[in-house]
This record gives sequence, structure tokens and C-alpha cells, in this order.
Amino acid sequence: MKKLTMIALFAGFLTVSLTSCRDQETKEETLEETLIEDMQDKGADIKVKDDGDKIKMKTEDEKVKIKTDEDGDTKIKVKDRD
Repeated sequence: MKKLTMIALFAGFLTVSLTSCRDQETKEETLEETLIEDMQDKGADIKVKDDGDKIKMKTEDEKVKIKTDEDGDTKIKVKDRD
């Protein structure tokens, strides 16, 4: 009986710990995703090169360039047209 109780407690503990880890994986929107969505809403012309490593977006009022290098670092350039 003692062994069955210990197995039940261990299974319950394992279930709770795995469930709590899964809940922490909330997706936070990155700056790049926010910029892309904003430019899409504005009707921007979007060009994607090198499998998404370079993204150029252009509207009448502004230009946005997003570039990701080999190390995973992202550079963002935003220019307002005058």
C-alpha cells in the first residue's frame, strides 16, 4: 500500500511540474514581428530575401529594413521619407 501511494504521489508531482512548464511558454511578440504587422496594416510593399534574413518594407511615408546576420543578431533601420 505504501508503494502504491508513493507511485501516485510521484505521478501527481510529475504531472503538475510538466503542466506548469508548458504554461510558461507564452509567445511574446518581438519588435520585428510588430514592425512587420504595422507595415502590412499600412499596405507596405514587402520584399523578403535570403530565406527571411533580409526584409525590406516600403510605404509612401517610411522605409523599414530588417537584417539578421549569421550570429542571429538583428539590425533594424527605420527611415521616414521627407
